[in-house]
Formats: sequence, structure tokens, C-alpha cells
Amino acid sequence: MFEIYQSEKTKKFHFRLKARNGEIILTGQAYKDKGGCENGVESVKKNGPKESKFEIKDSSNGKQYFVLKSGNGQIIGQSQMYKTKSGLKNGIVSVGKNSSGRVKDLT
Repeated sequence: MFEIYQSEKTKKFHFRLKARNGEIILTGQAYKDKGGCENGVESVKKNGPKESKFEIKDSSNGKQYFVLKSGNGQIIGQSQMYKTKSGLKNGIVSVGKNSSGRVKDLT
């Protein structure tokens, strides 16, 4: 399930994709308006099932995470940090499985 929310501090819109267990598996960037955020969700729905759209990155603390990219190469969302490669791969699979979920508007 996707959740769209607005930051109280910055007033920008964000989305997060949650797995069935409620864990956040992908967090979107900040958008100036809600329409842009909704477009970001649609881009995840389109690109999330495509393994080729994921890029694995290394963080400064030695853990890995992934980003999901759109057709034009822009980053749509980012995962949490993973301790293990298997956890990271499971996270990518989970995004693919959950990217067709419904959208809950929390604004």
C-alpha cells in the first residue's frame, strides 16, 4: 500500500510504499505539490515490477540500499539500509510485489 503524506515542517508531499506487514520498503522524494507526488506513485507502479530499474548502492556506513529509477533515469524512491545482501534482494522483490497496491491519502 502507498501512503501519501505532507510534511508539517516543509509542507512538501511524500509517498512511502509499505509491505503487507506494514514495513516501509520504499520512500519517495519530496514534491512541491500533491500532483507531482501522485505521478511519483504511478511511476513506482510502472517501474517497480522491473528488476532492471533498481540500482544497488553502498552507504558510507558499509550497509547497502537500493534506489528505483524511472524510464528517464530519475530516482523515484529509496529503500532503507540493509545489513545483508539477501535482505536487500528481498526488499527489491517486495517492491515489485507491492507496487500495484492501493493509495491511501493521509493529507
